[in-house]
Amino acid sequence: MVRKRMIIWVMGSVVLFVALFFGWKLMSRSAYESAEYTVVEAESPFEVREYPDLMMATTSMPPLAKEEDGSFMRLFGYISGDNSDKQKIAMTTPVFMESNSQAEPGQMGFVLPKEVAERHVPEPSGQNVKLRKRDGGRFAVIVFTGQINASAIAAAESRLRAWMKERGLTGEARAELAGYDPPWTPGPLRRNEVLIRLMP
Repeated sequence: MVRKRMIIWVMGSVVLFVALFFGWKLMSRSAYESAEYTVVEAESPFEVREYPDLMMATTSMPPLAKEEDGSFMRLFGYISGDNSDKQKIAMTTPVFMESNSQAEPGQMGFVLPKEVAERHVPEPSGQNVKLRKRDGGRFAVIVFTGQINASAIAAAESRLRAWMKERGLTGEARAELAGYDPPWTPGPLRRNEVLIRLMP
């Protein structure tokens, strides 16, 4: 009887683990199409990447040090059907964020799926969502984990610029942030990036 209960308990634990694992996979970054790029050079956690042109839905956002103003939900509304075709568009990764300064607003952008970008991109219905092309090019990148906040971003950018200096790479003054995970992802499991466009 004890052995039978033990077998049932083990089998139940295995089933629960498998269910949780696949549930996590479906809700994590691996369930989404990700923006394409080619790695030119890698020295973890740093990379030099070549990106193609990307079509994006963008909206204004406050400086990264300030509170969320609904920018994410405006973009989420667009891909959920708040567009000229009432079309639902698949979520992708990463979410790109640009902050002009601590005082001026920046931009948040969702990369549109490759199929949508190549066939037809519906116009946003809301005035605060715009379509724009993110020009391709070569970027220096640092990958880091944890929650996104001003101090973590500044530290990552500082490390990246120091690495670029060692390599003799010159980049633009403005950095870009990329987040790959849903808000409920625990900090240690999150994938974040700072990207700096390299000068020719």
